[in-house]
Amino acid sequence: MTETAPFTNSAHSKSPALLEQRTPPRHTPPPRKGSLLGGLVRTARPKQWVKNILVIAAPAAAGQLFTVHALSRLALVFALFTACAAAVYLVNDARDAEADRAHPTKRHRPVAAGQVPVPVAYAVAGVLAALALAGAVWLTPPLVPALLTAYLGMQLAYCVSLKHVLVVDLVLVTTGFLMRAMVGGLALGIPLSRWFLITTGFGALFMVAAKRYSEAVQMAGKAGATRALLTEYTTGYLRFVWQLAAGVAVLGYCLWALEKGGTYSGTYGGAHSGAHIGAHGSVLPWRQLSVVAFILAVLRYAVFADRGTAGEPEEVVLGDRALAVIGLVWLAMYGLAVAHW
Repeated sequence: MTETAPFTNSAHSKSPALLEQRTPPRHTPPPRKGSLLGGLVRTARPKQWVKNILVIAAPAAAGQLFTVHALSRLALVFALFTACAAAVYLVNDARDAEADRAHPTKRHRPVAAGQVPVPVAYAVAGVLAALALAGAVWLTPPLVPALLTAYLGMQLAYCVSLKHVLVVDLVLVTTGFLMRAMVGGLALGIPLSRWFLITTGFGALFMVAAKRYSEAVQMAGKAGATRALLTEYTTGYLRFVWQLAAGVAVLGYCLWALEKGGTYSGTYGGAHSGAHIGAHGSVLPWRQLSVVAFILAVLRYAVFADRGTAGEPEEVVLGDRALAVIGLVWLAMYGLAVAHW
């Protein structure tokens, strides 16, 4: 009896290690560093603001970019879209604060780290969204505030629940890029063509799916992934998506560039040929030649997608010298084509 006594009181003699295993882990924020204002700015993701440069896409494609009216209106639209995007980032980080504390790097985000209290993040997000919509209603054509409202509603739905729905999450993130590209045209009353929407939309899907694929590859077998869908998507499926999207984007661009007779209505040009007949009768097919640079850029970006290192699109483009040079060559060719329409 004396030998079995220790087992009769096992409920009171469990080791601390066993008790710790049965207790759900509580993630405490890392030590708070920096000011509240600095934390709010960091949460607004200044590095992501470069994406909003897409507001110039439609005016540039139509050759209506370099006027005082266009530049001032696009600067305003850029600021309004940036405020809306910042509001979404604040809401996202406020909702994901607890989950982010379990992530090895996201735990240092200001909201997860306690630098920005969750109620403050929500409050500032509401103010930014309200100011952006009020400014759009007051200073821009009616379609702009309508698009910004749709963007905010869509992104908030994404933050709340839709980011956990397979495929829908990819579509919503892609649509966010497409809306950025559309809003500049809406602000200046520029028609948006089928080729512009197809190429821009599937180009964005290519980069979004490549990023998801890279995340899935890098997080494979690791704990602490806060993007739950990465465990539901297979790398094979994500590879299929970015390859399909890249193909459709290239096809759309080629159909625009090689369109019979060069006639066209809407963004990506007027009713003139992409080939310009120079003063001496020589043909300069900048529109068609730009296809080569466009395809090379897609192929170069696909190298990083295939390796699983295609993170944020702006980091990939700015971090690879060859891709940046190819992009500049494409811009030069495209600019010459637009200038001669």
